[in-house]
Amino acid sequence: MAGFASLILVGAVVLSLPVASKDGMALPFLDALFTSTSAVCVTGLVVVDTHDQFSLFGQLVILCLIQAGGLGIMTVSTLIFLVLGRRVTLRNRLLIQEAMNQLTLEGMVRLIRKVIIVTAVVEGAGAVLLATRWSFDMSILKAVYYGVFHAVSGFCNAGFDLFGGFRSLTGYQGDVWINLVMTSLIITGGLGFSVVSEIMAHRRGCRFSLHARVVLYTSAILIAVGTVVILLVEMDNPATLKPLGPLGKALGAYFQAVTPRTAGFSTLSIANFRGATQLFLIVLMFIGASPGSTGGGIKTATFATLLLAVRSVVRGREDVEIFERRIPHRVVYRALAVSMISLALVIVVTMALSVVRRDGLLPVLFEATSAFGTVGLSMGMTPSLSALGRVLIILTMFAGRVGPLTVATAIAQRQHANAVRYPEERVMVG
Repeated sequence: MAGFASLILVGAVVLSLPVASKDGMALPFLDALFTSTSAVCVTGLVVVDTHDQFSLFGQLVILCLIQAGGLGIMTVSTLIFLVLGRRVTLRNRLLIQEAMNQLTLEGMVRLIRKVIIVTAVVEGAGAVLLATRWSFDMSILKAVYYGVFHAVSGFCNAGFDLFGGFRSLTGYQGDVWINLVMTSLIITGGLGFSVVSEIMAHRRGCRFSLHARVVLYTSAILIAVGTVVILLVEMDNPATLKPLGPLGKALGAYFQAVTPRTAGFSTLSIANFRGATQLFLIVLMFIGASPGSTGGGIKTATFATLLLAVRSVVRGREDVEIFERRIPHRVVYRALAVSMISLALVIVVTMALSVVRRDGLLPVLFEATSAFGTVGLSMGMTPSLSALGRVLIILTMFAGRVGPLTVATAIAQRQHANAVRYPEERVMVG
């Protein structure tokens, strides 16, 4: 938490300098703090447009904040240790284990190396593909810069763009190349580094762990269901999918099903979606990405664990089971605790924003969930937030980035055998 907070404050100070703005005027510190928090917490909510407000220097600062925030404080610190030739201590390895959400302490430094290699390869490939496409629309240097910026922003699930006017990727609704490259970056970054590492090892004959299988199946189901739901609900909406051809409809629905996984990019106007779609997007944003990834939310594995627990109760089974494996009860309890604490946070922030703002409940809930899930999607409320509203969203983004992980880690550390077990007695439920 201290590491994230320090990085945010340093970023805010730098972004508030006159050299960071195109007009040479110092950006108000609260706006700089909001932008820095959004970048470090890889959210994408902005009160000033990245392209219109910031100079090349300011944009590069944002890019560095996104990369550091996406990889995580411990990954960046370990990289510095490795470059300087310093030994990674046991304490640092324990912190890496917590930050990367790993089950064992074995191979932490090796995992960090894999994280750095995977990040470089995926972002590099994404940058080349995007730059190739944009070279037809702009100069080569600008295309390369845009390719690098959006590849990093996409892989880190940050949602920052350089197209100006708060447009995101709406100019590329029917562009197959841009849609598929960006969604591939978002999905890869959202799976979690350990899962991506297992996918690479699987090609060499290694079996997937239970965690990897749960993450992959849950992610695929959420994307597939999301695409179908958005397609069905928005098919005849003249403000979203109706004007598009069959391919454009499919791409639009698919992109908007992927981006609530905490990415924040959009090819369609979120404010123009029907209420049912917006509510469905809120659910997807709350679930978020996967453990140990660049995304936020309660995480796919947490959501899947809760669903499996419900299934076990309905079927009258004592154990939570999947793929012929049994999930420990303590993991189920942790999933429940993280989900309930996260839900409470979203509800409290929604209530507070409802007092500050006079908008309807759905836009406020959408904004609060987007901030908590570090998503970055908005129904247009963010730029018009008051000072108090901006502070609330800043705190929510910070809590969404470090909160659930910190809670899960704290719960895990506090587990101990009870010295006394009290007599059992039932209460009526349902």
